[in-house]
Amino acid sequence: MNHLHQDAARVLTEWPAPDAAQDRLRLLYGDHLVAYPDGMWKACGDGHITASALVVDPERERVLLTLHRKLRMWLQMGGHCEPGDTTLAGAALREATEESGIEGLTLLPDGPVRLDRHHTPCAWHLDVQYAVVAPRGAVTAISDESLDLRWFGYDEVADVADESVRLLVTRTRALL
Repeated sequence: MNHLHQDAARVLTEWPAPDAAQDRLRLLYGDHLVAYPDGMWKACGDGHITASALVVDPERERVLLTLHRKLRMWLQMGGHCEPGDTTLAGAALREATEESGIEGLTLLPDGPVRLDRHHTPCAWHLDVQYAVVAPRGAVTAISDESLDLRWFGYDEVADVADESVRLLVTRTRALL
């Protein structure tokens, strides 16, 4: 078992889920890791753990979303874990940095914000969602995986994003 797999198992064991539905997902993710030694990787066709992060502006008034190139949806930054990742939080921070172009993002403390399980063209994604705060004066840069990057006020997210992103924003705001 690799370090990332061990870290994910630890995070999911220790994470205090905010409600019963999130706790059911937490247990499902844990069972997935027990059943699939390769459950962290894209190669696991029965689904895999992914890591994402919602980028919040320094004033804590807006969030940065990416218009995903393949899915054509406004989403938080995130994706597949990579061999160099040693922690789930580190994978989420790496993804947020790569996809936003912003250096110096800071993870919100106390681990994940929420979990979201969704089907994608490659497999089920068992997404572990974090939140990060951008530094003052942050400059964004669109990555190859994105068609656009845009800051949205909290009240604008419902008009552009799906329920998963709306729930992530709501939960993140409660923790700020």
